[in-house]
Amino acid sequence: MIIRLVSAALVAGFLAAVVATGLQLALTSPLIIAAERYETQASASAPTFASLVVRVHGGHDHGAKDPAVSGGETAPEWQPGPGLPRMAFTALATLVGGVGYALLLGAVLLAVGREPTPETGLRFAVAGFLAVALAPALGLPPELPGMEAAPLADRQFWWVMTATATAMGLYLIAVRRTPISIAGGLVLLVAPHLAGAPETSHAASALPAGYAAQFAARSLGIAFVFWAVIGLAYGWAWSLFGRKAASHG
Repeated sequence: MIIRLVSAALVAGFLAAVVATGLQLALTSPLIIAAERYETQASASAPTFASLVVRVHGGHDHGAKDPAVSGGETAPEWQPGPGLPRMAFTALATLVGGVGYALLLGAVLLAVGREPTPETGLRFAVAGFLAVALAPALGLPPELPGMEAAPLADRQFWWVMTATATAMGLYLIAVRRTPISIAGGLVLLVAPHLAGAPETSHAASALPAGYAAQFAARSLGIAFVFWAVIGLAYGWAWSLFGRKAASHG
C-alpha cells in the first residue's frame, strides 16, 4: 500500500510539475522579470534571487555586510543564473511541491476511505486548491518583487491558519455532511478572513498595478491547473499500479 501510494505520488507530482513549470515560464516568469527591472530602477541595484524570494514571501532582506566592499554595502548573495539555471530551480521547486501535495492527497483519500480514481482525485484536488491557494490568496494574494508585504512570520502564520481551517471546513461540509458539521465548516471557512490577514504597508510602488493583478490571476490559474493534474494523475497512476500488482499476483 505504501509503495503504491508513493509511486502514484511520484508520477502525479512529476506530471503536474511538467505542466505547471511550462505555464510558469510562459505566463508568470515574464512578469517577474519585468518587476525585477522596475525594482532595479527604483533601488539602482539589481535584486538577488534570495532577496526576491524573501520579498515575495513578505520578509525583509537583511543581507550580510561584506567588509571588503567599500562603504559596507550588502554583499552579493548567491542566486541561480538567468536562463537555464533559473528554469531548473523553478522546475525542481515545483516538482518537490507536486510530489509532496500528491502524497498528502493520497493520504487524505485513504484516510477518509475513498478509492483513488481520476474523478475522486480531481474532486479532492480542487478542495486542496481552495485550501492551499485560493483561500489564502483572498487575504494575501501572490506578490511580485518590489511590492510591499507584511512581516514573513505573520504571513506564514496566517497562511497556515487559513489553509488548515479551510481544509477542515471543507471536510466537515463535503465529507461529514451533517447539519452541525456543515455549520461548523462554514464557521471555519470564514473565521480566518474575519480575523484578517496581516496588513501590509501602503508605501508607493513603482510597479504598475496591472502587473500585480496579472501576476495574481495567472498564479492562481496555474495553481488550479497544478492541483487538477495532481488529482487526475494520482487517480490514474493509483489504478495503473493496482492493475500491475494484480497481474503480477
